[in-house]
Amino acid sequence: MAYESSGAPDYYNIDDLLTEEHILIRQTLRDFVKREISPNIEQWAQDAHFPSEIVKKFGEVGAFGPTIPAEYGGGGLDYISYGIIMQEIERGDSGMRSTASVQGSLVMYPIYAYGSEEQRKKYLPKLASGEWLGCFGLTEPDHGSNPGGMTTNIKDMGDHYLLNGAKMWISNSPESQVAVVWAKNEEGRIKGLIVERGMEGFSTPEIHNKWSLRASCTGELVFDNVKVPKENLLPNVEGLRGPLGCLDSARYGIAWGAIGVAIDCYESARKYAMERIQFDKPIAAFQLTQKKLAEMLTEITKAQLLAWRLGTLKNEGKATSQQISMAKRNNVDMALHIAREARQIHGGMGITGEYPIMRHMMNLESVITYEGTHDIHLLITGADITGIPAFK
Repeated sequence: MAYESSGAPDYYNIDDLLTEEHILIRQTLRDFVKREISPNIEQWAQDAHFPSEIVKKFGEVGAFGPTIPAEYGGGGLDYISYGIIMQEIERGDSGMRSTASVQGSLVMYPIYAYGSEEQRKKYLPKLASGEWLGCFGLTEPDHGSNPGGMTTNIKDMGDHYLLNGAKMWISNSPESQVAVVWAKNEEGRIKGLIVERGMEGFSTPEIHNKWSLRASCTGELVFDNVKVPKENLLPNVEGLRGPLGCLDSARYGIAWGAIGVAIDCYESARKYAMERIQFDKPIAAFQLTQKKLAEMLTEITKAQLLAWRLGTLKNEGKATSQQISMAKRNNVDMALHIAREARQIHGGMGITGEYPIMRHMMNLESVITYEGTHDIHLLITGADITGIPAFK
């Protein structure tokens, strides 16, 4: 039987490719999720409750900015470690992984990569520890897949910038102390700024009535003549390269995270199929159930190999944006398909909160759309193949 002692499918002995540190990190995060998230997540999702206390706990376990150097409060770990952390958190819940990956990839990463030394020292330790929560403002009400069309703007007022505009579908925004915001200057060039809660004219209305990511807080960012100090501009990047570089890091994490969802659905379906008796035998004895389980395990194994190879390329500084797009698109689609098949194996019980399937399925409907939609990632690959961008 292709099972680790840790309880996860590993049909191709991928653990042989991991270091002892990787396996220790996985176990630490798995224990954390079982202790802090799994016992409560169904109720949080039912109640549309974001457990703000989880932020400090994520900081304590090292889930925020694990690849950021230790001198700034990060873990100083490699990208496979980061992927494993995202996998284990998303095995618990996609909304919880969103909280962690936004903080690490979309807030800490740009401050580290594009910020000044003063900005790094001021913000990164507080974000790494979970003292502060951050968010990332790129998507606008009228500009999602086409971020270059953004209308949020800054004007140089001499000793400060004046920021106006709005961002939409922003994970963490209602609870955030700091936002990394992308806006156009008077020349139409995209710049990044660090906006802090409490700045006059800055508000973060919460988005309600979501059927997906219900344990994650989502909101808007609204800027009404917000005075942003000059020292809050990220000095080392200009143009779409800035936000897209952040999204590469986050999409990489999603490629691993989606495997966690798929594993959780598969494990639940396999266990249920072995225990559920119909026609005097477990439903796992029927060919069609075995077909579903065999295909699930095959797709998980392919996704694991894809993520591991991509992580190796990331560690070597060789991973391209296009390679990351392929992995994000493939692995999320794989997880969504597995969630739907697992729901069928569970029968009517699959729609209840007794099992995690329906919550995962609803969450994945967001994951397949955010940080580059399913179709846009396909077109990124298509443009790479042909040299012809189809989305312009």
